[in-house]
Amino acid sequence: MTRFILSRIAFGVLVLFLLSVFVFMLFYVSPSDPARIIAGDKATEELMAQIRSNLGLDRPMTEQYATFVGNLLQGDLGYSYRSSMPVSELVVSRIPVTMSLVFGGMVFWLAIGIPIGIASARHPGSARDRFGQGFAIVGISFPTFVLGMLALYLLYFVPTKLGFTLFPPSGYVPFEQSPLEWAWHLLLPWLTLALVVAAVYARLTRGQMLEVLGQDYIRTARAKGVDERRVTYVHAFRSAMPPLVTQLGIDIGLMLGGVIVIEQVFGLLGVGSLAVTAVAMQDRPVVIAIVLLGGVFVVISNLVVDTTYALLDSRVRTAAR
Repeated sequence: MTRFILSRIAFGVLVLFLLSVFVFMLFYVSPSDPARIIAGDKATEELMAQIRSNLGLDRPMTEQYATFVGNLLQGDLGYSYRSSMPVSELVVSRIPVTMSLVFGGMVFWLAIGIPIGIASARHPGSARDRFGQGFAIVGISFPTFVLGMLALYLLYFVPTKLGFTLFPPSGYVPFEQSPLEWAWHLLLPWLTLALVVAAVYARLTRGQMLEVLGQDYIRTARAKGVDERRVTYVHAFRSAMPPLVTQLGIDIGLMLGGVIVIEQVFGLLGVGSLAVTAVAMQDRPVVIAIVLLGGVFVVISNLVVDTTYALLDSRVRTAAR
């Protein structure tokens, strides 16, 4: 098991190294000029040359990359071209918002999607099954921003016109400041995110459970008189979990890099909204930092998924030896 985890860590480090090379090369060949972005359109050539020298942009590409990696290993992500603030401070200040959104939404989408998928698989062809499949199709097909705007209209604008407030339209309150206010401000974004993602989990759970419930050992357990709930939730669901864990790891890793649509709709100042602003303003250091941060989250989530998968399935541990 230790060898398995170490091999996954080594692979993750390799992925991050290749990602850093790709991101650096992408921006190195970019037609935009950082000196022009910093100095403005009316800057003189002498001033722009001085800025390029200060940033090290006049040095060879290999030397620039070596400096970039050296600073990166020390936690130095450089300074924003637009605000002149340290990039690490900009990004770190946004992470709690995105993490709160993703992990809170995760609780809701698992609590909604998995029970619907299990109920559909236990009663194939029934009204429950048709409802579950309809929920999955609608949820997957519905654009996130449309669902977010609909939630704002029905649960904020309409109640406000009637003289009372159910939810705030936007904003974020840190958890340590007030846990209740934190949850109240995030409840609408959580539900919006959860309803879209839960549809995927409902469909995936149904497919896996249908396959597992048709296995010989499940029929044997039923023939022995094992309680149906135990058959479903202990024997069958355990075998159906690995694909769900894999999907969960992928979703969390990607979303921690920025839930752009949800953050924009609900006015949450998270990593996703920072990425949109940085791209629009051509703030190269911030964009690079966010891309690398997303890569780190994906690598960590995949490491957790692979480890969990190995614990759930002994065949994975055997194959890794």
